[in-house]
Amino acid sequence: MSNSAPISRVALKEITPDVSAAMGSLHAAAVSAARDAKVEPELLELIRIRASQINGCAFCLDMHTKDARAAGETEQRIYALNAWRETPFFTGRERAALALTEAVTLVHDGQVPDAVYAEAAEVFDETQIAALIWAATVINAYNRIAIATRMAPGGYRPTPKN
Repeated sequence: MSNSAPISRVALKEITPDVSAAMGSLHAAAVSAARDAKVEPELLELIRIRASQINGCAFCLDMHTKDARAAGETEQRIYALNAWRETPFFTGRERAALALTEAVTLVHDGQVPDAVYAEAAEVFDETQIAALIWAATVINAYNRIAIATRMAPGGYRPTPKN
């Protein structure tokens, strides 16, 4: 292990503003699709937190746990999310979404098994499944951006809800 100073990482928004804006547009489109499909914003935060836990993205965990709390999510459920299968705190709908999120996030490990997809299809319609897949895909992309550029956690503040 080296005692040298950390390497400065690229500021993607400054270097590639058009690509960063396109990523923001993708995120906005995914949120809009979820809203149109009647996927609860609280469920989207669980998806974002769970994918960020798997990927080890401190920046996104900081952001989305704060957003979840601001939206009324309980500390108990946030703390237990990493072990959601072992708790009674999550609904069948949430469990199906979390399983799908994990499968999309860990796509290299068995792809998205038919059983996971079928479980989601029992509680979500096609437009909702599409929205869930987009939500998982977008947060996975953001995790990779934040990790690759070493975005520092701690400074994010949720937008106050009026």
